[in-house]
Amino acid sequence: MSAPSALRVHDDAVRANTAHFAALTGGRLMAVLKADGFGHGSVAASVVESGARSVGVTSVEEALALRAEGVRVPVLSWLNAPDADFEAAIRADVDLAVPGPELLHAVARAARSAGRPARVHLHVDVGMARDGCPPTAWRALCDLARELRATGQVRVVGVMGHMSCADRPGDEQNERERLVFDAALRTARRRGLAPAVAHLAATAATVTGAGAGFDLHRIGAGLFGIDPSGTSSALRPALTLTSHVASSREAAAGTGVGYGLAHVLPRRTNLALLPIGYGDGLPRTASHRAEVLVRGRRRPVVGLFSMDMVVVDTGDDLVRPGESAVLFGPGEGGEPTVADWARWADTVPHEIVTRIGSRVARVHRTTDASVPAASSALRASSIPLPSDDAGALA
Repeated sequence: MSAPSALRVHDDAVRANTAHFAALTGGRLMAVLKADGFGHGSVAASVVESGARSVGVTSVEEALALRAEGVRVPVLSWLNAPDADFEAAIRADVDLAVPGPELLHAVARAARSAGRPARVHLHVDVGMARDGCPPTAWRALCDLARELRATGQVRVVGVMGHMSCADRPGDEQNERERLVFDAALRTARRRGLAPAVAHLAATAATVTGAGAGFDLHRIGAGLFGIDPSGTSSALRPALTLTSHVASSREAAAGTGVGYGLAHVLPRRTNLALLPIGYGDGLPRTASHRAEVLVRGRRRPVVGLFSMDMVVVDTGDDLVRPGESAVLFGPGEGGEPTVADWARWADTVPHEIVTRIGSRVARVHRTTDASVPAASSALRASSIPLPSDDAGALA
């Protein structure tokens, strides 16, 4: 029996977006495939074949899963606890980002066990007070990295940072953070570390130009059609979420709908029940605002969202069980978009696409016939892993 709801990944859109960013960055593109590819699943073959030269993820586990999938281009992992399996990462030729001395020591110990140096990217906090080494501790981290490099335990192949306000290109914070990053690079180089790549820009900083001028661009959300800055018209949304009507009924004016009877029907209407709810990733905060496409028209979702279902007011149309409803998609057919859902839920599109649960079936990826299909060729990639610092994530 097929699942009542399905998430279709438009592979042609992922490929087109990747090619766009590969051209925009002059080929200096790292495809960020964290969080199950921003909820889009396994798209590594598609992005590599479309111009990504390397891949970025958060955890070692995500990096090792890519290697098991056959990804042979360089991979960087940048968010790990000191007890992560760094030895396995080193043996799998995974680069590791390091924000402080504790983690650097842990990576060095793993390198000794692996019998080969770890390739590290020193991570500086340029202003977010989030991940990364505080600027006040940066010199000490560089000194430690130099000592461990001298013993053959680490090779510093990169320096990275992440901007806080890049989606607002006129924000003065962007220039302050660029200055912090420039200073961090100078400090590293004065200590003879000579990182081969410096990378500051993610999707927003790339689209707005706030992070331009460095060696690499880490593009995640943009690959899937999400522009955090809202300034690009070149990106194509890559997901369509559909469900099917489970049941329908006529309802009189004054009928209350859902928990707490939070919505009372102002007139006689028809209602359709969709078997998808906040347990599948729909944000409950979108209650009373969300719409879905049924029979070619947007219809309001009424009442509070339930864990397993939502109710749609279909007006004069008594729809039949089994009829399709589109919750979001590219928007080309009038259906709501991920951006619409983010607005209704007062959140970011990233959260909408990454929260769709496992009960929603992932449908085969559609591919435009004009674009080469993803294939097992990735397992025999002609792009070799870099063997020296000069080739790090280049």
